[in-house]
Amino acid sequence: FAFAPAHIRIKEGPRKMVKQEKKAAKKTVEPATRDYTIHLHKKVFGIQFKKRAPRAIREIKKFAQKAMQTEDVRIDTKLNKFIWHNGIRNLPRRVRVRLARKRNDDEDAAHSMYTLVQHVPVESFKNLKTENVHEDE
Repeated sequence: FAFAPAHIRIKEGPRKMVKQEKKAAKKTVEPATRDYTIHLHKKVFGIQFKKRAPRAIREIKKFAQKAMQTEDVRIDTKLNKFIWHNGIRNLPRRVRVRLARKRNDDEDAAHSMYTLVQHVPVESFKNLKTENVHEDE
């Protein structure tokens, strides 16, 4: 079409829906283990003091769900202790975590996989990248 002024409408015929090819079936998620650094200070910036540690735990769960594509996320007690060790309001700025996607052995479980989030103590967070961890370690 040539460009028409804004006040003139150009009639078009009915638009046809074009069938798109269906995408391949979803990849099956396999068990995997990776180490990540989570920048907690960024996640709880602007959150009132008395809600910071609980929010940090929720943010870690949200991070694990997104990274590992599992609904069921379980926080290890040592990680929970590490988040809370300075009290409810003074969180560690960063935390290094190991996310392990595992098969759910419970037959009547809603989800076939779950993610276990564990604390990995480190001296410094400098130059740390996301790393794949082999299961035998």
